[in-house]
Amino acid sequence: MADTLEVNEASMQALAAYLQKTLDPSSRHEAEVFLNKLEQNQNFGQLVLQLIATKSFDPNIRFAASLLFKNFIRRNWMSDDDGESRITTSDRDAIKSRIVDLMTISESKIQVQLSAAVTQIADSDFPQKWQGLVPELVGKLNPNDFVTNNGLLQTAHSIFQRWRPLYPSDNLYTEIKIALESFCEPYRQVFVATDAMIDANSQNVAQLKVLFETMHLLVEIYHDLNCHDIPDYFVTHLQQFLGLFHKYLTYDNPLLRGEDDDTPGPVLVVKASICEVVELYSKRYEEDFTSLPEFIQTSWSLLTTLGLEPRNDLLVSKAMSFITSVVKNGRHKDMFNSQEVLSQLCEKVVLPNMGLRESDEELFEDEPIDYIRRDLEGSDSETRRRASTELVRGLLDQFPGEVTAIITNYVQHYLQRYNANIAQNWKDKDAAMFLLTSIAAKSVGSQYGARETNAEVNILDFFEKNVVPDLNAPVSGAIHPILKVDAIKYMHTFRAQFTKDQLLAALPLLVKHLESTNYAVYTYAAICIERILFLRAAGTTGPMMFSSDDVAPHTESLMSNLFRLIELGNTPEKLAENDYLMKCVMRVILTVRVKMLPLVSLCLSKLTAIVQVVSTNPSNPKFNHYVFESIGALIRFICAAQPDAAEQFESLLFQPFQVILQQDIAEFTPYVFQLLSQLLSFHTTAELSAAYQSMLPPLVQPTLWQQQGNIPALVKLLQAYFQKGASWIVTNNYLEPILGIFQKLIASKINDHHAFELLQTIVETVPMTVLASYMKHVLVLMLTRLQNHKTEKFKKGFLNFSYYFMALNKEGTGPDAYWTLFESVQAGLFVQFLKTMWLPEAQKVSGRIERKTCAISMVRLLTDSKTVTQGTHFDAAWPSIMTALVKFFETPQDVRGAAVDAAAENEDLYSIDIEESGYQAQFSQLATAATVKSDPAAAVQDVKQYLVEGLVRFNQLSPELWLRNKTFSSTDPSSMPEDSLEAQDAATKGTNILNNVSMEAAPGQIMGGSGSGKTTLLNTITGRMTSSDVAISGEMKMNNEGPQAYWGTRHLGFLQQDDFLLPNLTVRETLMFASDLRLPHSMEKSEKQSMVEDLIVRLGLQNCAEVRVGSANASDLMLSEMRGISGGERRRVSMAIQLLSNPTLLVCDEVTS
Repeated sequence: MADTLEVNEASMQALAAYLQKTLDPSSRHEAEVFLNKLEQNQNFGQLVLQLIATKSFDPNIRFAASLLFKNFIRRNWMSDDDGESRITTSDRDAIKSRIVDLMTISESKIQVQLSAAVTQIADSDFPQKWQGLVPELVGKLNPNDFVTNNGLLQTAHSIFQRWRPLYPSDNLYTEIKIALESFCEPYRQVFVATDAMIDANSQNVAQLKVLFETMHLLVEIYHDLNCHDIPDYFVTHLQQFLGLFHKYLTYDNPLLRGEDDDTPGPVLVVKASICEVVELYSKRYEEDFTSLPEFIQTSWSLLTTLGLEPRNDLLVSKAMSFITSVVKNGRHKDMFNSQEVLSQLCEKVVLPNMGLRESDEELFEDEPIDYIRRDLEGSDSETRRRASTELVRGLLDQFPGEVTAIITNYVQHYLQRYNANIAQNWKDKDAAMFLLTSIAAKSVGSQYGARETNAEVNILDFFEKNVVPDLNAPVSGAIHPILKVDAIKYMHTFRAQFTKDQLLAALPLLVKHLESTNYAVYTYAAICIERILFLRAAGTTGPMMFSSDDVAPHTESLMSNLFRLIELGNTPEKLAENDYLMKCVMRVILTVRVKMLPLVSLCLSKLTAIVQVVSTNPSNPKFNHYVFESIGALIRFICAAQPDAAEQFESLLFQPFQVILQQDIAEFTPYVFQLLSQLLSFHTTAELSAAYQSMLPPLVQPTLWQQQGNIPALVKLLQAYFQKGASWIVTNNYLEPILGIFQKLIASKINDHHAFELLQTIVETVPMTVLASYMKHVLVLMLTRLQNHKTEKFKKGFLNFSYYFMALNKEGTGPDAYWTLFESVQAGLFVQFLKTMWLPEAQKVSGRIERKTCAISMVRLLTDSKTVTQGTHFDAAWPSIMTALVKFFETPQDVRGAAVDAAAENEDLYSIDIEESGYQAQFSQLATAATVKSDPAAAVQDVKQYLVEGLVRFNQLSPELWLRNKTFSSTDPSSMPEDSLEAQDAATKGTNILNNVSMEAAPGQIMGGSGSGKTTLLNTITGRMTSSDVAISGEMKMNNEGPQAYWGTRHLGFLQQDDFLLPNLTVRETLMFASDLRLPHSMEKSEKQSMVEDLIVRLGLQNCAEVRVGSANASDLMLSEMRGISGGERRRVSMAIQLLSNPTLLVCDEVTS
């Protein structure tokens, strides 16, 4: 049980001492471990808030405390996986009662952290559990205290701004409405008062700075409150607000211009926020925005008068974004539809903001990694170049020919100037490259670059004339490095437009640029190489464009240069700074694969050394992820080719892994567990090695399982242990502790799916004779959780495990074993489970393996379960299961075999892309260490064929549902006439049941009285009586061919005396199900439907097509409520089933058929 902390001076001093340690890298880990344990105690949040409020503590300590508090709230405020909060109700109430007051009086950097905490609390509690929040904020607003107001408005903004990206919903609108009810009028009054105070203090710089901070927050809150719809209150006061917005969009006061060229002043920040609001109105509320032309004119004026200083960048980009949104709206096309306007936009807005400025050059030289990230990762969304490019593309949407011509002229102009003086006018070529790219690439994505281009721009011609010469120039010194970067970026942007041969020709040039001494040049080269290797041969879905053979000749040069460049970092932080280089390492390994073998020692030693360095201070999650993916890729490909290589990997990796685990480096431990799992899976020995045996005891201790980030990886590692050493685990008494882990996981809403993964592996690998004594308790745990804390995720996991257990072909598993297990808990429980959960949920199963497993489990229930097929449950269960299975097959999803997975998984490894999958702070799955989902019926490749085979077995074992109900034996056939067909019945000790049948049968000609042997004859000649117990003599021909050419094929139809139809299906469903079984799987479903509809018409079944077949047996109590179709209609349905395959011969075992 948690202790209660005293909120006093001594406690604050102790807390401050540990916060001080977090500021020192050498003691940070120890302090963080202590603080993580401390936060589990009651009053912890109150203690931290009290320290923040105590001004006598060092400001850095108080700021560290605000960060600690924010993270404490983030980790603990929301209910945990068991539905309970880790923070007591009394602590929650105390925190909410104090945090707003504290926030209003704190310094701005602390205020930001507390705002984030308030937002987190509001996400959970507002409005239902914190109804007083907005009234409290409103009540503290003071027209005369704008410092306090700013704290309150910052709090309101931190709460309201989270609405902006949310999808519209009734709950969201309710929340906004509650906030508006008490907030709008006081908000408007503060807005008006702030405007008046700005006018009154026009010469008071200090006061104006505070007031413009207030104005900025007011504009941001206006955006928050209007982000989904215009509230009625704002419609009423719209002209007043728009008037104020326009006033401040044109406001100027020399006292607030500032002297800092880099940082936007308070007026510029307010204007930028106003541009965002008017852009919102131009997109969503155009009918109400009657003053749009006035704002367009004002924004245009701003763009043509603002200087090139970096402090103006924010406003310029926002104003251009507003103009772009108007341009893209076709309804305003006439405003720009003239050559003069378009030329002015390009000349006075686009060109000045597209050029390279002195500040850009400084960033390129002094902070190249920031230059690159700003350029490539979208972090330059607020820069002039990005905004100018978007404006050009917006104009291209409406005026493609005109804008292309205008920009092309400027491109040629700049190139002419550059060629006139290459050394001096290199910036002109840089501008030309940017302009050309802006009109050539209609859209650019991070994965494949420009996939949609402007047909009026010859991309390849420009490449040959203006880019190739720069790529061929010496990597250093010949031209300005920015032009080198521009050339590489051109290839990077338009990589999807080049052929494979063109890219292969360029690859050596790019590899050569890894030898550049310029940070940006070699980094862009690595980026371009990595993205080129990521390309697919056909768009986004085809096979990868480059094979290992394509890249292998360059591998040694690539890897040696990439590792050399990474190792230039002389601190852990600098070493991990350039994740682009490490991503290129990963991509090369993923492409070259097993052909990395000659370099594996070099690469593994380099990667191991990198892990050892960066583990001292993990600073770049992307870099770290690529390092471990690279190790995982080497393990995967090399060990698959040489299984004994696993020991070589372990000899190099175990030492740094041990350090990571001993020091509990939380960022890396999940990676270590995943790679250990991968290494263990490649072991070929019959027993676990001593190293892995010694590793297991710590893995089952509770400490490791307390960190959520460890759990997925630990489960994978335990699964590998069972796969390789289940007998050792059982013998050494680790099964029960691991089942205890399962018990903890299954009770957790966050981790229950990991519990099912672990349980499946245990059931698969441990003999059921060992598990038998535990399985009832395991089932009770799952049923209890299902009853008390059911979630959709848990229900899905429980059902998938049930399907798995029943589909698994192993002694002690299967449908009867699972049925018995349920009955041991409560009589009749399985039938109840079958009807209420299993069958209704079957259609919702997703995932290829999961759907296949579900189908196999139903087939086994139908055909292999003695409980169903031979017991008393047939009538209650069999028809319902069959109906569910038919509907399951009608769902158009893949249920093919495991071979599909291997190919897909192997291909997917190429396309690892953290930008697409996303990095998760707590746990990131290593794609290279991922395992294929276990297929309990891997031998079954075609589930429908498996069903057909199962039904044959079932019919043979269930004579009451199968026409052939006699046992035949052979006698000496030598005495039978040559031209006759005879058979004898073993039950009558050799009595002939067919004697001297000799004939030629024309269509419809075989007739005979009751008991004359018609059925026996037809069963024999159609191959339905072919067991070893039957003696047949004589000769048969069908259409002058041997009958074997027809037996078991679509060319032979057989209409039995009795109709064997599924009562729960409609006529149309019956025929569709039959078409799935009888017709080729390759045939389109639409074609099958067409054949079914044709037969329904031809056989006069239109009026009963949607009627259930029903039961032909009046004594069938379960189906007595189903009238069904008539006897004649049943015969026609049976006939239609046979006609589906368009047989050459149709045999009808009843003259009246």
